[in-house]
Amino acid sequence: MRLLPAVSSLALAVSLSACTSVSQQSQPATATASPTASRAVPTQLPANVRPLQYRISATPDAQNLRFSARTDIDIQILEATDSITLNAANLVFDEVSIGNAGDGPGAPVALNPRDIAIDADKQIATFRFPRILAPGRYRLTTRYRGKIETQAAGLFALDYDGPEGKKRALYTQFEAPDARRFFPGWDEPQFRTPYNLSVTIPAGEDAVSNMPQAGAQAHPNGTKTISFQTTPAMSSYLLFLGVGEFDRITTLAGDTEIGVVTKKGDSEKGRYALEGSAQVVPYYNQYFGTRYPLPKLDNVAGPGSSQFFGAMENWGAIFSFESILLVDPAITTEARKQSIFSVAAHEIAHQWFGDLVTMAWWDDLWLNEGFASWMATKSTDALHPEWQPLLGRIGGREEAIGLDSVTTTHPIVQNISTVDQISQAFDAITYRKGEAVITMLEDYVGEDAWRRGVQDYIATYRLKNTVTDNLWEKVEKAAGKPITAIAHDFTLRPGVPLIRVESSTCSGGKTEAVLSQGEFTRDRPAKQPLSWRVPVIASTVGGGKVRTLVTNGRASVTLPGCGPILVNSGQTGYYRTLYTPAMFQRLTGSYGRLQPVDQIGLLADTWGLGLAGHQSAATALELIDAIPANANPKLWSRAASILSQISGMYAGDPQRQALVSRYASAKLSPILRRLGWTGKASELSNEAVLRAELIDMLGEIGDPDVVREANRLYAANDPAATSGPLRTTILGVVAANLDAPGWERLHAQAKAEKNQLVRAQLYTLLGSARNEALARNALALALTDEPGATNSSAIIAAVADVHPDLAFDFALQNREKVEILVDASSRSRFVPGLAADSSNRATIAKLRDYAERHMTPQSRRPADVAIASIEDRVRVSETRLPDLTRWLETKVR
Repeated sequence: MRLLPAVSSLALAVSLSACTSVSQQSQPATATASPTASRAVPTQLPANVRPLQYRISATPDAQNLRFSARTDIDIQILEATDSITLNAANLVFDEVSIGNAGDGPGAPVALNPRDIAIDADKQIATFRFPRILAPGRYRLTTRYRGKIETQAAGLFALDYDGPEGKKRALYTQFEAPDARRFFPGWDEPQFRTPYNLSVTIPAGEDAVSNMPQAGAQAHPNGTKTISFQTTPAMSSYLLFLGVGEFDRITTLAGDTEIGVVTKKGDSEKGRYALEGSAQVVPYYNQYFGTRYPLPKLDNVAGPGSSQFFGAMENWGAIFSFESILLVDPAITTEARKQSIFSVAAHEIAHQWFGDLVTMAWWDDLWLNEGFASWMATKSTDALHPEWQPLLGRIGGREEAIGLDSVTTTHPIVQNISTVDQISQAFDAITYRKGEAVITMLEDYVGEDAWRRGVQDYIATYRLKNTVTDNLWEKVEKAAGKPITAIAHDFTLRPGVPLIRVESSTCSGGKTEAVLSQGEFTRDRPAKQPLSWRVPVIASTVGGGKVRTLVTNGRASVTLPGCGPILVNSGQTGYYRTLYTPAMFQRLTGSYGRLQPVDQIGLLADTWGLGLAGHQSAATALELIDAIPANANPKLWSRAASILSQISGMYAGDPQRQALVSRYASAKLSPILRRLGWTGKASELSNEAVLRAELIDMLGEIGDPDVVREANRLYAANDPAATSGPLRTTILGVVAANLDAPGWERLHAQAKAEKNQLVRAQLYTLLGSARNEALARNALALALTDEPGATNSSAIIAAVADVHPDLAFDFALQNREKVEILVDASSRSRFVPGLAADSSNRATIAKLRDYAERHMTPQSRRPADVAIASIEDRVRVSETRLPDLTRWLETKVR
């Protein structure tokens, strides 16, 4: 699913997540055990009944935000029972009956309302029968009513302005535990069944689902019933339904029909995604060795947004918000076009890894998300190498390490027991650490062996559920090389290894290096560091790579050449590397000779080590100072990001922020001048991306030339500010520096805008003003109906990016109103996350009070993560900023 949307860039790379204390997870894993393979699959339902097939007939009442439905479930009763318990949330049952289905005994037995027990907290319904039901096959029939949500959970509505006025389309979002809001059933991934779905809708609308339409029947009352072909056996969270006034464009990838579904009039905006998807499907057919199994694959674009996901891998009917899928010449940047391709590649990868083969329980969610993230990078590199996506993996690794190096981290394979924990599991550990570990293990066993193992895994477990060790067994068999113990170290325990280069000696043209392994942590002393078996690649600058495995905390390696030592050469490893000062000085002197991937990786490593206190935080500035002017655009992007973080760390100290601004301007403005504010036909794609990033970053830190030019273009209605790839960036700079009249002008633009993508962007920008009074105006606006149901939470989040304490306090004061603006299954993350960028110790007490009052012990982890983020930021401010200040005062005159 659900590729995570872009979230605020926290200065210390701490973001919202589900967390388990390191202290609870610090016991070493047994090297030869297979705990994930041998454990029983968890369930929150009795094990005496299993579903065999669903037949769902729904009639939405979109205008009144409600629906009625009938669901017939063929079930197998495994043990004699007088009750059946299944998942149901916010459903009102009008009729329930059970009867003969195939070999089931007995006649139907009507149930009265008193025979139905609802547990709203556990989201289950229990049907109690007047007699014992013997083992066998039955059909359980329910007639019921439900609510159409205004946020992305269950069946939900998205409103938009069409040429003929206000319109409303309906979509479903069932991951993680929200299918139960649309139909009663066994809403857990292990219960794979076929689905027959039909829907009765207005005659002028259309419907799309996982499978092609099987037929349509018109009714005299102006409605029609559309039925869909039966799905393969699949998990409940993968079922999809969309209803509205749609356009659909198609192409073929082999014998598979690829489609993009949009609201009427927007189909050509989906052409780019359609063409990209038609490239990706054949690549995956070949890579996985198993062809895409359904007759069609649609990507359905919906207006609006969510704070917690951008797209969802429903089998055969991916759902994506329009900003994630459509190319609009008015606002789409080059970076967004690359993202559209990679998000589609991520969701299409799920059609095999997640849909065809599905994790048995949410503990192994990473099998879906980490693998899809890795596969998206791999396919993007194969199909668009000019974008250099492999360099982007470093950013993902850093995002993961940011979470994984504090006490609130958790293992990749984690214990999930509640609905809130399922939602919270969609974090950077699951996605980014998962991708990083797969990258490391593929390199360790070899690309061909890894692929053979994956192909065997898919072929063996197609239409089945798996646990993580099923994958390790297949890869180990294909590689003829043990990896399970290494994989367990990185998936069953939390944390980040720290590889120290203890010493190096050159003799006879070779360098002997001694390595030791500790633990990289930012918020606790590693007196008893965890132990990993760490695959390490090392080289001397300009020399060949050598691989070794650090076991029992130590290793030595002999490298060709006598140049500076580089550990994690190629940056495929998931660990930090700490050099002695003399070794690092030699590396700095050769920085311009490193490959771009190692330049970026070394800079990221150095910055992280400095913030954690392993070395001076200013050491990263020494590397930034050594970047050659003609460096790779992604290296300049990483440098700009670090400088932006440093500026943010000086919030409230304008004198020192001015130091950062002067240094950053001196370093980055020449690069922007070379690129210019207007794209060139001959420029690289990543140069276009860097141009926007530099304008954004320099505008953010108040570079006078950039702010002046952005305001000039905006005031003059210059085409660059009204349409095209820099529009979003220019408006972002303008919005951050607005005065009251400017804010009202932008507000008027937002109210008048009919383009849904542009309108959503304008409302979000209203929340980004540095002026606190204007930020308060934006928060008040978010609680009105004006922005739209899914835009209001984006406004509040935008305020939190700049004024975290203000946004958090506002949410506390208006908690019930704010929570309505967020997806139901993700509410436990939203309010605590608003405070995550705070540097105010007083906010910690407020977070703890909020968690005590409004969160269960099982759901309070986002609050704990936000607290850890604040504590870390305060600690860095007190202990690391002095190094940065001294360096800047020396450099900037």
